[in-house]
Amino acid sequence: MIVCIAEKPSVARDIARIIGATASHDGYMEGNGYQVTWTFGHLCTLKEPGDYTPAWKPWALTQLPMVPQRFGIKLIEDSGIKKQFATIERLMQAADGIVNCGDAGQEGELIQRWVMQKAQATCPVKRLWISSMTDEAIREGFANLKDQADYQPLYLAGLSRAIGDWLLGMNATRLYTLKYGQNRQVLSIGRVQTPTLALIVNRQKEIENFKPEPYWVLATVYRDTTFTATKGKFTSKEEGEKAFATIEGKPFTVTKVEKKEGKEQPPQLYDLTSLQVDCNRKFAYSAEMTLNLIQSLYEKKFTTYPRVDTQYLSDDIYPKCPQTLNGLYQTKFGGVAPYAELIKPIGGKPLKKTKRVFDTSKVTDHHAIIPTGVIPQNLSDAEQKVFDLVARRFIAVFLPDCKFSTTTVIGEVRGSSVVSGEGLAVRENSKTEEEVVEFKVTGKEILDPGWRVVQDNKKEEEEEPQNTSLTSNPSPLTPETTLPTFVKGESGDHKPTLTEKWTTPPPYYNEASLLRAMETAGKFVEDETLRAAMKENGIGRPSSRAGIIETLFKRHYIKRDRKRLIATPTGIELIDLIREELLKSCELTGIWEKKLRDIEHQKYDAKQFIDELKAQVATIVQEVMSDPSNRRVTVLSDAELKKLKSPKK
Repeated sequence: MIVCIAEKPSVARDIARIIGATASHDGYMEGNGYQVTWTFGHLCTLKEPGDYTPAWKPWALTQLPMVPQRFGIKLIEDSGIKKQFATIERLMQAADGIVNCGDAGQEGELIQRWVMQKAQATCPVKRLWISSMTDEAIREGFANLKDQADYQPLYLAGLSRAIGDWLLGMNATRLYTLKYGQNRQVLSIGRVQTPTLALIVNRQKEIENFKPEPYWVLATVYRDTTFTATKGKFTSKEEGEKAFATIEGKPFTVTKVEKKEGKEQPPQLYDLTSLQVDCNRKFAYSAEMTLNLIQSLYEKKFTTYPRVDTQYLSDDIYPKCPQTLNGLYQTKFGGVAPYAELIKPIGGKPLKKTKRVFDTSKVTDHHAIIPTGVIPQNLSDAEQKVFDLVARRFIAVFLPDCKFSTTTVIGEVRGSSVVSGEGLAVRENSKTEEEVVEFKVTGKEILDPGWRVVQDNKKEEEEEPQNTSLTSNPSPLTPETTLPTFVKGESGDHKPTLTEKWTTPPPYYNEASLLRAMETAGKFVEDETLRAAMKENGIGRPSSRAGIIETLFKRHYIKRDRKRLIATPTGIELIDLIREELLKSCELTGIWEKKLRDIEHQKYDAKQFIDELKAQVATIVQEVMSDPSNRRVTVLSDAELKKLKSPKK
């Protein structure tokens, strides 16, 4: 008998139906030589400190650092889990072979390997590795089962991550709670959560300490068009007024009219982070909500595997794309086919194929998130919105570039300023200097929308101004009025203005901008290509970032103020306490993340990673223990948190 083990009962039922295991039993399905059982996500976890030695059960500074000689696993304390595990153990010990049908990723590999270890399974193991849950994908996966040994590096990376998080989390959390806590709340420290909190705290301090400074902008209106001085902003009012006086009453002359045509490529396909960013920006969905919605669409067979960090497809997906587009063509919501008109122009023709979309070298375990071609039905409103983003992004990559023209008009005003001699200057000692002030205006006009026809043109309502360069698809095509026709050499009256403005602080993080910062280890990166290159050093995995943000809420380290993420006094004081850069530096945590990826790709040794971390934890314990101060962290109750006033805008 072959035992197949999936990560959820719903996934197990789909697999059982395809392979013919149709007889239901308590905790598994059976038939056609197969028994299909399931976990509920994690059934096992690393042992608690007290499981290794009774001396580690009570929290005591004298017992730190806690470093087990050998890490072990145990069942999670839950009656339902224990009952299901007993079924799995019985099936596995009698099995002729096992098929690991866990989620095809690092976490899925770890979940099922631990269950097999705990069940003491000794038979051969194969791996089902699929990127979607369609019937076709499951059949194809079973026809091409992989050897479990092929995924040993993936397991070692997942195991190293779990052990690393245990070493740092268990030791640092006890250390900071006992040293600086008030015995009211655990001060949770984590390998990813603490640097993420530091990002929010540091940005908040930057905003609070920001001192606005005035500047002046010189502009002029000529033929109902506002031109801005190319000199930029004036840092003193006197300087601005001098320039204003120079040009007042003098004619404006157009000196240059330049028209250039340009192209804008379609945005790249979605990975999990860019999807979470857009869902937060467009619908105010949290990162966790978006992950749950796209996971649901995957399990319902409508989209591919979601926990991915690539925006590319492998070349073998290209021949399947017409079939996927056909499924979208037939898709209807409320009797309306939203994608049919978008797909018509490319139907029946060879699809565009570019390296920006299809590049096998950029795909490791899974490709970008795309529709499967299965026609979606019975979607919730929120699921439909997420599916719509994925579908439109997929259609867009096969459409032509957007063509636009950029018109730049340069004008100038020639004025004069009087320069006097020193002291009691007489008129003869004064001289007049000609001064030229240059102005510029740029207008853009879309000549052929190309891929932009897929965009929903409804105005996106933002609760507050956000830095648009943090969105997943920064575009050069900002809405600008098409300019009237100007001719070089024309001249006429104009109306100059000198406007006082003030410098503004950076915006507070929202979930969209925080996810981007986590992806690039805290660095501001607007360019899509450069951002992709920096993902190797991001903090956390795409699938874990939503959970990290939610943990910060649960620990009362941050709170929401509309879309803004605000650090609480507890969160601020905790970051202020931490002197060890290793605990709060995004760059250092990003380096760890890179090492974990290198373990997965067999470029780094798992034992070396753990040994380095053990030494680092010992150093952190020593440094904190030697702190002679009597500092304490403010701990807030739920009621106190609700009363907490948000910072002023």
